[in-house]
Amino acid sequence: MSKVEEFEELRPLLFSIAYRILGSVSEAEDAVQETWLRFDGSSTRPTSTKAFLSAAVTRIAIDVLRSARVRREEYVGPWFPEPLLSDPYEDPARAVELADSVSMAALLLLERLSPLERAVFVLREVFAFGFGDVAAAVGRSEAACRQLLVRARRHMEAGRPRFAADGQEQRELATRFFEALKDGDVEGLQDLLAADVQLVGDGGGKAPQLARAVTGAEKVAHLLASFILRLVRLDVSFEPHQINGRPGAVFRDRDGKVLHILALDVLDGRIQTIRGVINPDKLGHIGPVADAWAIDREVRQVRRQMN
Repeated sequence: MSKVEEFEELRPLLFSIAYRILGSVSEAEDAVQETWLRFDGSSTRPTSTKAFLSAAVTRIAIDVLRSARVRREEYVGPWFPEPLLSDPYEDPARAVELADSVSMAALLLLERLSPLERAVFVLREVFAFGFGDVAAAVGRSEAACRQLLVRARRHMEAGRPRFAADGQEQRELATRFFEALKDGDVEGLQDLLAADVQLVGDGGGKAPQLARAVTGAEKVAHLLASFILRLVRLDVSFEPHQINGRPGAVFRDRDGKVLHILALDVLDGRIQTIRGVINPDKLGHIGPVADAWAIDREVRQVRRQMN
């Protein structure tokens, strides 16, 4: 098997590792490309190509994350990961771990970890790498990696919801939610929302905000219903879609360009959190991006006409 063939076979795994460490599709793709350049430029063939490439992409991702964390501290408003519509790596034996680890909620929990803790947790807990390979990837002893994993698990468990919904329950709730949203049905929406539901948006200062943070079923339901009615008048449409392995939707303008995404967190039979990503820098990998400011101006005009 040629170098190119070996690399392409492992590309889905490498991207999935990098994305979980970085929370960014574009940065993960760059890390994978840099890994290929190092592999292609190497004069020797490693004993285990998988171990070599996984270690390389992990080290690159750790370096990128260290600089990214500074930028995220200066980020305007709430920061969310770049939405991932589909994870290219599949492993039936670890399907649950892979799905859980790529959710928006899990990626936000991973933000609490140091870069080394995050890398160790991803390699060991999500992808089940042996401690020897984990140690080689992060440049620490196996004993040190075990301690890093203990700390990472503690942080992750402290933030996890106690009663997560199963996949079928999530899908059914999401179907009802988006049907009610399409109709602007306030009562229908409110029935599906937790009493303390949060609607939070990530515009990064580069797009108008639907809401930076709104809490409470009644407020969220009214805001969503009124907003969707205005968008519909502008021929904005949405299509339900898995976002980071959880129910969500992609919203598009009249020309089919991506306006924003919504991702739902379901807990105890209700929608607990609705996250919107509208920062255009985080949507380009999904498709051509709409001019959110222009849409906002039209929405304001429609609102004046409706009043």
